[in-house]
Amino acid sequence: MDPKQIVDSNPNILGGTPVFVGTRVPVQALLDYFEGGETIEEFLDDFPTVSREQAIAFLEEASRALLTKIA
Repeated sequence: MDPKQIVDSNPNILGGTPVFVGTRVPVQALLDYFEGGETIEEFLDDFPTVSREQAIAFLEEASRALLTKIA
């Protein structure tokens, strides 16, 4: 998935907070769900405007970025 279809940061949407494209859902919300022990299914149920593909693609991109940084 093209990264431009995953996350957007626009000063006119939540003051520039990174959100899933086409939504007002901060990507931090997904990380907060995991931190709280909830599943991706629970996140997607609570935020139906975020597609499963977007959520998975975000996690994959974040993982790649981290591995690149530490490698």
